[in-house]
Amino acid sequence: MTTAEPASEAPVEEADPVFDAFESVCVTLHAFQAPTDPTWADGYLMAIAASRRLIATEEWLPTLAGDAFERAFGDPQAALTATQALEAWLQRLRDDLDPERLLDHPDQCFVSPLFDEWTDEARAELKASGELSDEVLATLHSGSIWADGFLSAVDDFADDWPRPRDDDDSPDAEGFRAMLQLMDVLRSDPQDEAVKAFGAAQWKGGSATREEMLDETCFAVQDLRLYWLDHGPKPEQRRVEATPGRNDPCPCGSGKKYKKCHGAMA
Repeated sequence: MTTAEPASEAPVEEADPVFDAFESVCVTLHAFQAPTDPTWADGYLMAIAASRRLIATEEWLPTLAGDAFERAFGDPQAALTATQALEAWLQRLRDDLDPERLLDHPDQCFVSPLFDEWTDEARAELKASGELSDEVLATLHSGSIWADGFLSAVDDFADDWPRPRDDDDSPDAEGFRAMLQLMDVLRSDPQDEAVKAFGAAQWKGGSATREEMLDETCFAVQDLRLYWLDHGPKPEQRRVEATPGRNDPCPCGSGKKYKKCHGAMA
């Protein structure tokens, strides 16, 4: 997991108090060595929003920031304000992924991930600084830190992101695997043979531009949210014991008829 600062953050055209509060919390946490610059945290919370169940704050907050949150926001009021800022951002993501709206407009993109942007010049500056290894630098391409945040949440909440069985070759299963693999490709070295093979298999012409991959990622997030509508957790079935007849022996073992024993209390 890289904790490098992105070369630039997604532009915000107008004043956005929800984003400003979210960004401020992320920057503070990052200063306490948490891997939570805004792009990574947005990816992480996007996976929480796309999950098959509503994951509570007390579950995702410790995995998002670890002990850095308590160190950064030791004062109770500060902790409350920071938590509310993160929750407000998550709620925005959940609203973007509202299943009813996604189903009504399957060809429209509603999510706006805070993809990090990387240029050759930015990577060259980092290389000259010696802050990161060549191996890490090779993975820093637009969207890589965001994708790392998304997949980190998937790993942290693996029970909520169950993979299809290996022998399941249904279109849904194949699509699910491809969408998560796309996220992994974003955080990988584009020259890696597995990455090239993925591009050859998924795109006409055998490759895709980075912009095309990021556009596809937006729709993949929405499709993952819809995937859970058909593959989410099944509600537990309540087992109801059969009620004995009024003249049957009472199941308590008293020897009396049910109507003269526990049936009289019903």
